Amino acid sequence: MPGDKSISHRSVMFGALAKGDTEISNFLRGADCLSTISCFRSMGVDIEEKGENILVRGKGLHGLRRPDHVLDCGNSGTTTRLISGILAAQDFDVTLTGDESIQKRPMKRIIDPLSLMGAEIESVRGNGCAPLHITGAPLHGISYSTPVASAQVKSAILLAGLYADGETRVTEPAPSRNHTELMLSSFGADVRTEGTTVTIRQAEELYGQKIQVPGDISSAAFFIAAGLLIPGSEILLKNVGVNPTRDGVLRVFRRMGGSIETTALSSGAGEPAADLLVKASRLHGVEIGGEEIPSLIDEIPVIAAAACFADGVTVIRDAAELKVKESNRIAAMTENLRAMGADVTETEDGMIIRGGRPLHGAVIDSRNDHRIAMTFAVAALAAEGETSIPQWDCVNISYPGFLEDLRKL
Repeated sequence: MPGDKSISHRSVMFGALAKGDTEISNFLRGADCLSTISCFRSMGVDIEEKGENILVRGKGLHGLRRPDHVLDCGNSGTTTRLISGILAAQDFDVTLTGDESIQKRPMKRIIDPLSLMGAEIESVRGNGCAPLHITGAPLHGISYSTPVASAQVKSAILLAGLYADGETRVTEPAPSRNHTELMLSSFGADVRTEGTTVTIRQAEELYGQKIQVPGDISSAAFFIAAGLLIPGSEILLKNVGVNPTRDGVLRVFRRMGGSIETTALSSGAGEPAADLLVKASRLHGVEIGGEEIPSLIDEIPVIAAAACFADGVTVIRDAAELKVKESNRIAAMTENLRAMGADVTETEDGMIIRGGRPLHGAVIDSRNDHRIAMTFAVAALAAEGETSIPQWDCVNISYPGFLEDLRKL
């Protein structure tokens, strides 16, 4: 499987802030992660492709320089939010922007806590979205409770906390993915987790590492669903990240009756990985919600598609965060699944899917959202007739080789 997107982003960012070299293998060369590389190159960091690996020659915590142009984060919310925490503490000012989608995504959720730390961040258009103008300033630690469980918000605050006087604490309503905490700790930061609270102390130095990026479970989810749905299928997915804060999709599909066997468990830099053996299964409806949502938020579209082929009713709730992703994924899934003949009701924070109705081909509006496009490629495999997905290039954001891998199977 291609490298994990979240871990690939962070490996470049933390490597850029570290002393010495960071060598990254299985780095995801998707458009989002390339946006992160571009931003740090613009701030004077030497990042080179060394064979199959990425080599980041770190500048240290205080070695970034002012870019001579606006930093373009492309379609990447991870880049925009995490880099804001870093830029808040630098000794220069910079403007961050992104594509049309990024300029609609909510940034007040990072502006508020970073401002409490002493950061000077302005939404240029005054609408709480990018472009953001950030003027570096001295920061101080805070204790902050996030309204939603969001790894991007948590990470932005923790990265600012590397530079802030004293301790910075972030408490979430439920645990979100913990890649930042695990990786910062391996780079030498003082990070502690107790329950849903993470504490970080001001850092003197980070140190370059060798990072083996596990396969992305969010990318694997499409093949897991396809393997479960298509009769006679059996797929072995190699080296998939199974971090407990990310593997909710496995727990849900198993609860639905899916045959997913975990083998060859390994661990590198605190990130567990495994091979997953997936076999075609008869699925049944389940309820999905509460504290499990943050561990599968990106996989809900493909879970919803699979639920259409399951016996009984699947209820997805507590997932309002889907409305502020690359698209409104609740609306996108409901609209497109109905176009294929599914019985789906949109709710305020999720959807109700009555499975068992045969689906037929349709023209899909992916809304230029990579996860919606790939989800409907999987749904199309299990539906009657032909499905067309005109806006396909968005898949390059996270999985440029998806179509080629699908054809191989």
